[in-house]
Amino acid sequence: MTAAKPLDLIGVGAPIMDIVVTVPESFLAHAGGEKGGMVMVDAGEMARLLALLPAKPAMSTGGSSANTTFNTARLGLHPAFIGKLGNDDAAAAYKARFASAGIDTSRFKHAATPNGRCLALTTPDAQRTMRTCLGAHGTFSPEDISAEDFAGARHVHLEGYLVFNQKLADTILSAARAAGCTISMSLASFEVVRAAREWLLAHLRRGIDAVIANEDEICALFPHAPVPKSLDGYEALAAQLAEFGGVAAVTLGRDGAWLARGGGGKMETHRVPPQRVTDAVDSNGAGDAWCAGFLSGWLRDKPLPVCGAVAALLGAETVRHMGPLIPDAHWPQVRARAMEMLS
Repeated sequence: MTAAKPLDLIGVGAPIMDIVVTVPESFLAHAGGEKGGMVMVDAGEMARLLALLPAKPAMSTGGSSANTTFNTARLGLHPAFIGKLGNDDAAAAYKARFASAGIDTSRFKHAATPNGRCLALTTPDAQRTMRTCLGAHGTFSPEDISAEDFAGARHVHLEGYLVFNQKLADTILSAARAAGCTISMSLASFEVVRAAREWLLAHLRRGIDAVIANEDEICALFPHAPVPKSLDGYEALAAQLAEFGGVAAVTLGRDGAWLARGGGGKMETHRVPPQRVTDAVDSNGAGDAWCAGFLSGWLRDKPLPVCGAVAALLGAETVRHMGPLIPDAHWPQVRARAMEMLS
């Protein structure tokens, strides 16, 4: 299964088809749960919510790690993706879209069930609230993973949502480590961290090379730390995360990010300045794009401030468009700016 040329990155996660729609704030009462998070739903609940939508939704390939992987390919890396597709038209369209971007699709798994879907509800403040029906991804199991899946790869990127199935996540991490890959993880949502905090801390102690968290996720990971009273307060939380020995990124949305690297008394921290955006419409996928920009620099051994600047560029451009990916028509200009930073 080894690719024709070495893989820079393998993304692992849910190949979910996103259903993207703008809704009024009042619509969230139908969805339940907390605004801004992600909650799993079954097929019946998904059908109920879709029937209540006030407008026709748009469709896009989605999934946290999948979005990140897609954007790294756009930035010139050679990635593959591991996830479980269904047997319907949505799955076929998903795989074709990834292949067209130059992503190695040979490591996808397949199930005889419909593909997974995520309803991304975007309110007028550009915040997204997600309800996910796993579909085929719900059958993704440790038995689907083998050491061969990671052959020829130097890095593996996981989405935190995989932690809802800890045996699967353990198997993926073990196989990636055995293959000698470096590892990064996006914590994905505060619900993930709350549900699996001790599991995450145990793997951080074993070694994860880069961890990306937003302000809600980092506070959930370190609930006993003082809640920052200003943006500068997140520097200490980024450093606390980096004390495990890897690179830490704490993203602050429109307020930029903090990066930290070190441990053992040799900590370095960097403030990533915010990108000014006056026309934000949808935050769906912005964190995934941020990860892609960061990894595209980090895997090229660029200084952390450069990695952060490329990440900020991609995240800021993503919120200017509906859906989790920057539209193809807008991509060439963004790519040119990013590649100039990375040169």
